[in-house]
Amino acid sequence: MAYVYGERITLREYRMEDLPYIRQWVNDEEIIYGLSNIFAFPQTLHDSEAFLKMMVEGRTETKGFVIAEKDSLEYIGQIDLHKINWLSRSAVLGIVIGRKELLGQGYGREAIELLKRFVFETLNLNRLELEVYDYNERAYRCYVKCGFKEEGRMRQSLFKHGKYRDVIIMSVLAEEYRS
Repeated sequence: MAYVYGERITLREYRMEDLPYIRQWVNDEEIIYGLSNIFAFPQTLHDSEAFLKMMVEGRTETKGFVIAEKDSLEYIGQIDLHKINWLSRSAVLGIVIGRKELLGQGYGREAIELLKRFVFETLNLNRLELEVYDYNERAYRCYVKCGFKEEGRMRQSLFKHGKYRDVIIMSVLAEEYRS
């Protein structure tokens, strides 16, 4: 994939040099708070290396980018497309800002806007969807600002932080992006 340039960030390829940055967040409760249950158990160095190697070598159906500082290309986080369906022209978005000091500063929003442009203008997909947990209000607000619409909830389908929680399904369509 080519680089995608924004005002403050660049979406670039994964590199093995990203490992120390990934290791900083994969077991950090503040960062993984809103992420999937694959982070319920501690992530080992082997887990992180295996994931990164798989992304670098392209040995996965998941396609994605590292969110990097525009000038230095230093790792900020990652944004990926899962479950790409070329027949139905859809994909599932996953994102993480992996540096705590950069949370809440609009890097996620900029990355999502860049990815939407790539998804709808380069890949010619029709639908980009995601899931967000009902307690993750910061992420929900970000997704709404990025044009995602709530489609429904899977009630009490997630057990996290000692409670059953709703999983909210959101999406944005190509026609909404273009309008």
